[in-house]
Amino acid sequence: MSSLTPFESRDTAQRASDADRDHVAAVLGEALATGRLTSVEHADRLEATYNAVTVGELVPITRDLPGLAPAASAGFSADQQQVSAVFSKIIRGGRWVTGRHTVLRSTFGALIIDLTDAVLPGREITLELNSFCGKLIVRVPENARVMDEGSAIFSKRHISGGEEGGDPNGPLIRVTGRAVFGKVVVSRGATRFHWPWHAH
Repeated sequence: MSSLTPFESRDTAQRASDADRDHVAAVLGEALATGRLTSVEHADRLEATYNAVTVGELVPITRDLPGLAPAASAGFSADQQQVSAVFSKIIRGGRWVTGRHTVLRSTFGALIIDLTDAVLPGREITLELNSFCGKLIVRVPENARVMDEGSAIFSKRHISGGEEGGDPNGPLIRVTGRAVFGKVVVSRGATRFHWPWHAH
């Protein structure tokens, strides 16, 4: 079964829909899971998928890959991820693929996340930030718009980079979750010394 089946009878100049991009992302996800793509190849192709404007741009991305098995196609949903720091310190940066809904949890620990070079799977993602007696710091891309929908109890919560400051065509990042006796900071273009993977 060809992974291009959904596009074979369509005009390649036609604008791609979110459903079209999600289908290609599902094919890529299965290819990663079965060892047909490396994590770097998967990240590159996923980025190209969500940057594609037309159907024609999507076609070559999965040309060398088999289509989805029926069960995988029927059951596909946007990826969810979770990163937790419990009585520990975790730092994640560089090139990685987030889930469309990513849960970040810090419990008596520190979780530092840099999304500057991350591949965001879609025009809108949700970050669920939960901190209990811990510290959670997130840096978002320069062109991102941030919408804060979270809450805090006896905590410090600072969310910057609101919608008015980002690129209208950039990704929308919804920040949800709860801080209890903790600290949550989300910033855009933070001072470099706040980020331990920078040399200067």
